[in-house]
Amino acid sequence: MDFGLGYIGVGIGAGLAILGAGLGIGRIGGSAVEGMSRQPDAAGPIQTGMIIAAALIEGAALFALVIMFQAGSLLNTELPKSVAKTPAAQTEQK
Repeated sequence: MDFGLGYIGVGIGAGLAILGAGLGIGRIGGSAVEGMSRQPDAAGPIQTGMIIAAALIEGAALFALVIMFQAGSLLNTELPKSVAKTPAAQTEQK
């Protein structure tokens, strides 16, 4: 069993989670600034909503990163078991 692709998958998954969060927060910030420039009187509620939405996106990104780290950790714990079962490892043990 080859774990190299698993590590690549974990890296791609973590990168996509961060990329998605960055794009989402950037879009929220841009829209909030545009809304505040159009209606300066509503700047307070717009800013509050923006901060709440950004916190929710950051929470989702953090959750995705935790899942990716757990997947990488699972790969690390399964790797020694699979290496011990290979024919080359069995001939070295004899």
